[in-house]
Amino acid sequence: MNTFHLRILAADQMFFEGACENLVVPCADGSFGVQAHHSNMISAITPGELHYRPAEGPDAGREKIAAVSAGLIKVERNDVLVLVDTAERPEEIDANRARRAADQAKEALLQKRSIQEYRVAQYNLARAMSRLRVHSDFERK
Repeated sequence: MNTFHLRILAADQMFFEGACENLVVPCADGSFGVQAHHSNMISAITPGELHYRPAEGPDAGREKIAAVSAGLIKVERNDVLVLVDTAERPEEIDANRARRAADQAKEALLQKRSIQEYRVAQYNLARAMSRLRVHSDFERK
């Protein structure tokens, strides 16, 4: 089976480490896929949904999903490292908190503030919306 070694590191925890069949990360231009023997590269990750398929363990062969914040991905010699500020499994997401964060970010976008504050509000809104999407997909299953 064609697999690669994947490590997903959040700022406060090792989210996942092990053999993986495929990985899809959110990037500025859309989703970006990685499979075994992918060419070496480094790219930025944007807040959104990360999908991966472990090759070993109880979840082997089943697609897993996580809500991730900004970070980067490095692919080198069949070893993939994903560094993000946060990574959350759907069952860990507090939907009410995410809704409040989205509402606060929308309000901040409407206020006339500096460019930096506007960009922070955009980031917070994107993160909150991705958390809500991941959580709602989980609830539907």
